[in-house]
Amino acid sequence: MSLTIGLISGTSVDGIDAALVDIAGENLDLQVQLVAGKTYPYPPELRDKILAVCGGATLSMAELAELDDAIATCFAQAAMAIQQGHPQAELIGSHGQTVYHRPRGFTAQPPGAYTLAYSLQLGRGVLIAQKTGITTVSNFRVADIAAGGEGAPLVPRIDAALLSHPQESRCIQNIGGIGNVAYMPPRQGDWLEKIRGWDTGPGNSLLDLAIHRLSQGAKTYDQNGEWAASGTPCQELVRQWLEHDYFLQPPPKSTGRELFGVEYLDGCIKDAEPYNLSAADFLATLTELTAASIVHSYRTFLPQMPQRVLLAGGGSRNLYLRKRLEILFENIPVNTTDEVGLNADFKEAIAFAVLAYWRQNHTPGNLPSATGATQEMLLGEVNYV
Repeated sequence: MSLTIGLISGTSVDGIDAALVDIAGENLDLQVQLVAGKTYPYPPELRDKILAVCGGATLSMAELAELDDAIATCFAQAAMAIQQGHPQAELIGSHGQTVYHRPRGFTAQPPGAYTLAYSLQLGRGVLIAQKTGITTVSNFRVADIAAGGEGAPLVPRIDAALLSHPQESRCIQNIGGIGNVAYMPPRQGDWLEKIRGWDTGPGNSLLDLAIHRLSQGAKTYDQNGEWAASGTPCQELVRQWLEHDYFLQPPPKSTGRELFGVEYLDGCIKDAEPYNLSAADFLATLTELTAASIVHSYRTFLPQMPQRVLLAGGGSRNLYLRKRLEILFENIPVNTTDEVGLNADFKEAIAFAVLAYWRQNHTPGNLPSATGATQEMLLGEVNYV
């Protein structure tokens, strides 16, 4: 057994999810037990800085270094706190805080030039290792990107190990700031090669931004989706928004706040003006976009619809969003990963603990069928004490 800590702060920038995990086994044959899980909020001033940078605010190199150090310090504090009352962990897997993500693709200048993806996570692992005294694996995305992949989503291989089923096809749908899916065929034959994964589009990102704006900063999210549930979605607007190029782009693909952020929300608000929507109606419509984009993505790009959908992430606790997904998926059961034995709140943190464990055991962490990389890669840079 290896006692490992997984750390991540996602695109919602809610805080640092920390999971203390017992891991045993090799490759996809893993036994994973969550010993402790907790979310540690960022100090408000630091969260504001992170959100500003994610929104395109400029930084000097000195300010970037200070922000990198501040995030790493918070991650180290979370790692120390999650161990209280438990034996010391042997390893940390830290995703860090994404502040910029550029998908791979073609550029206008020079015409037809192809660019690798680029993804920047702050909270350097070497500082976490020094502050905690624990070997820390970090910077997980760069190896997949170097192999021509998107660097995202990285969780499908973990989903294959922990959530696949011998007879049932499943979609594991994480709903953080951005939504991402891993499609799992039944665990038979060459099933691993048939796994697919991509970012489906906005998860909570637009909703949280809208809530903050509509409440004049008093709220950061819609508890249980209650505000949105009191409104009525405008289906014409949803159909219009689903015509965005991202939703029509075939996978592998990835996205982030760079696309589904403040500027996109401003466009949504402008589009909604002719409809004279109430605040609740507007939130219901944004929620419908998240739900509809997920279902549209499955119907457009999957070889077949799954027999079951398993939700994880903060959005899995949004009761109104879940209800809308259940309605749109019609006869396909929609559950959370809690119901099959994997904590939905800390699933992503658990995943980065597993990725660190795999890195130490020289096991590849990516799935080229999900990221678009040319080959399997060892993921993460190892920072020793």
